[in-house]
Amino acid sequence: MKRFALVILSSLLISGAVVADERHEHFKGKPSETLDEAVANFSEGNQRLAELIAAESISDEQMGEIHMLSYTIENALQKIDEEVDAMAILLEEVHLGSETLDQERVLTNGHDYLNAAQTLVE
Repeated sequence: MKRFALVILSSLLISGAVVADERHEHFKGKPSETLDEAVANFSEGNQRLAELIAAESISDEQMGEIHMLSYTIENALQKIDEEVDAMAILLEEVHLGSETLDQERVLTNGHDYLNAAQTLVE
């Protein structure tokens, strides 16, 4: 029911924007403030996109939903990219710590790395 209401609301917003102005209105998409949110938005967004493009034909309303959905997926990918970059830094600290036999550096950075990385493999 919630999804149905969202689709209806999205359709109304899109049709209103088209009537009011012939150009495409930009949609910000769902934010991904954390890695957990980003992974959830990425997974849910991809699932919905797969459903929409599996159809034999795509309506204008569905194209509007795909357009909005792409922003949400892009936001998620951007956050995932930022977090993976941070994980790479943590892993490099583990690597450097292991070279110098610095147990504290390995343990601290190793735990932080694994905690972040676990979100991607769940």
